[in-house]
Amino acid sequence: MVLLQRCVFKRVLQQFYSGNQRHPKSLLSAGFTALPAGAGAAGRRSQATIPDIRERTLIAVKPDGVQRRLVGQIMQRFEQRGFKLVGLKMLQVSDDLLAQHYCELRTKPFYPRLLHYMTSGPVVVMVWEGHKVVQASRTMVGHTNPAEAQAGTVRGDFSFHVSRNVVHASDSLEGAQREIQLWFQKKEILSWDSCDQTFTCEV
Repeated sequence: MVLLQRCVFKRVLQQFYSGNQRHPKSLLSAGFTALPAGAGAAGRRSQATIPDIRERTLIAVKPDGVQRRLVGQIMQRFEQRGFKLVGLKMLQVSDDLLAQHYCELRTKPFYPRLLHYMTSGPVVVMVWEGHKVVQASRTMVGHTNPAEAQAGTVRGDFSFHVSRNVVHASDSLEGAQREIQLWFQKKEILSWDSCDQTFTCEV
């Protein structure tokens, strides 16, 4: 790109010193209109052309994670991994929302205890975007049972018991789409371009 700009600049100077009396601005305009289409974007690639770049997942810091002031550390892990935060809010979850979120668990004997736990304090819910973010997030969060979660994962580092496992992560792309629609309104999800996207997500 730099070499191309130098060539164009050299051409402009040659035209100017060869007796061309056009206004310098018109010369510059004429020179740069000769650039190939899209040459100005050589250093950046449209996110739309990168496979799975717009994949999204839902991550929720549960009441025990909020009470223990782990929200910042958990967010930092996803930011450092290169994922982009596109949705964020803190709320006291209602029984109705939890019933929809945990619809497959409502018949389980532990559901009343789960409901009590999840309504015991505020929850911080996030939507993260990036390449294969659903699969990567599950790996980062770790096994549901902290006793089986590897060191270095969120649950392996911060959680003590399966009933207090700090964080929720969507388990599939379809599940993520359902949960994001459940927890967030469309206007609460922001689409924005990260300045480091080319360096972190080029595939």
